[in-house]
Amino acid sequence: MNAQVADLAKTGQADLLTTARAAFGEVEKLYAEVRGLVRARVSSDGKISSDLFEQAQHEGHGLAWLATYVESLREMIAYAERLSGEGRFGEIEDLLTRIGLGEYLAQIFGGIPMNQGEIIRPEDFGLAPEKVASLRAGAVARMIAIGNTADNRSRLVALIAQLDSTAMIGDPGLDDTMEAIRDEIRKFGEGEVSPHAHEWHLANAYIPLEIVDGLSALGVFGLTIPEEFGGMGLGKIAMCVVTEELSRAYIGVGSLGTRSEIAAELILCGGTEEQKQEFLPKIASGEILPTAVFTEPNTGSDLASLRTRAIKDGDAYKISGNKTWITHPVRADLMTVLARTNPNEAGYKGLSMFLARKPRGTDENPFPAQGMSGGEIEVLGYRGMKEYEIAFDGFEVPAANLLGGIEGQGFKQLMQTFESARIQTAARAVGVAQNALELGLRYAHERIQFGKPLLKFPRVADKIAIMAVEIHIARQLTYFSGRAKDADKRCDVEAGMAKLLGARVAWAAADNALQIHGGNGFALEYAISRVLCDARILNIFEGAAEIQAQVIARRLLEDGN
Repeated sequence: MNAQVADLAKTGQADLLTTARAAFGEVEKLYAEVRGLVRARVSSDGKISSDLFEQAQHEGHGLAWLATYVESLREMIAYAERLSGEGRFGEIEDLLTRIGLGEYLAQIFGGIPMNQGEIIRPEDFGLAPEKVASLRAGAVARMIAIGNTADNRSRLVALIAQLDSTAMIGDPGLDDTMEAIRDEIRKFGEGEVSPHAHEWHLANAYIPLEIVDGLSALGVFGLTIPEEFGGMGLGKIAMCVVTEELSRAYIGVGSLGTRSEIAAELILCGGTEEQKQEFLPKIASGEILPTAVFTEPNTGSDLASLRTRAIKDGDAYKISGNKTWITHPVRADLMTVLARTNPNEAGYKGLSMFLARKPRGTDENPFPAQGMSGGEIEVLGYRGMKEYEIAFDGFEVPAANLLGGIEGQGFKQLMQTFESARIQTAARAVGVAQNALELGLRYAHERIQFGKPLLKFPRVADKIAIMAVEIHIARQLTYFSGRAKDADKRCDVEAGMAKLLGARVAWAAADNALQIHGGNGFALEYAISRVLCDARILNIFEGAAEIQAQVIARRLLEDGN
């Protein structure tokens, strides 16, 4: 780049950041107005009313989505400032930021898609059109005008087309250590997982134990477990990078570490010293594969209605009840089981968590343990670990394996894991979306129609551009929530936002990539058919999108700031 071109680039970046900051100031005013209107709509006697909130779910959940977009804008601007200051803000980074800011501003003022059929618009909150127009004028209008334009999308795709088909699109903004971790995990994914993932999916086969052993050797299961317990002692950003890359290869492999992360966090936060010493080193090494046993057939997200019982009998508890949507239970060695120890205590207070050992099973005999049986739930995607319904009938767990040694702490202990689990799910979503983008881009390069590659058609190129931009946004929001967790900050809202947006982005990317494939995308032989099925679950587990929006909105409205 010659000096004149470099000067022009710097001028363009300075103008971008100046305009973006000014536009963000107007968005903050809009958000403050909306938050005040929603709070007034759902409050009674100065407190949030559950009944009123339920009646105003569209506005309440819309507030959660608006807040997620506001945080996305903030993180895009922070990303641009940080990389610009480090001399790493090149043309691709500029275009990702420019298009993303312009598009999300246009949606904030025109309508944010909460899903395919539900749009939240400023007027839905009760904002006067004149107020919306005044806030949209000036910097917002200018940022939209220089943002998601046809020329910018075209240039971005031209630059993407020059990259290796699996190269990262734009600098993700992490340090050399995190990028070294990414490279190592990416090599494993590309060498050991990607070539076989579709075969495993079509056969509904377990991920081979050789892959599990490989993850163990890489330290995946002990990634965030402290070194004193045999782990690597890394933070949630490392977890995000590792999870993203493994999920990019195959969501099942990217999810193998999720149960270890949940179990380890439960034990670290709520376990006794003896429980930490007994279980954490074995989880870190991969000797113990855990599974989470929380959900029941008729409870879903309503954990307060949980009915599985754990009755104290001497030096053991006997567990009876039904659980469902249990992932990878057959090959698991340890179950983290949520059960009701006090039937007289309604709601959350009577729940306790257990560290229940079990023998590994097989397809022929999945649960070779007394007092335990179950059957497989056949699923569209998210295969490789298998889902099961489990029935407990007097299944015994030593009293010493009551997490923390005190009854009634189960729900509180579980809540402590949700931040990390949702951050990890957001990272899984980014990886799945990245896989979809790469499959769509490769097909658009190779498929010739009317004498030229599909990528030469603007509607196809536009899909690639927007996929790249939204993946970039979801990635930055995920890293933001990971940094907050690493700083020991409460980040349930941030984690929820990352998961909420990431799941939508993954589904949109998979859907658009399949559309690029046309009829071939509907054929089981093409990998994009698997990725579409895998992407769909992300909007459901670890808190369905509606529950996620509910939690975010309640927190935002109850916060006095």
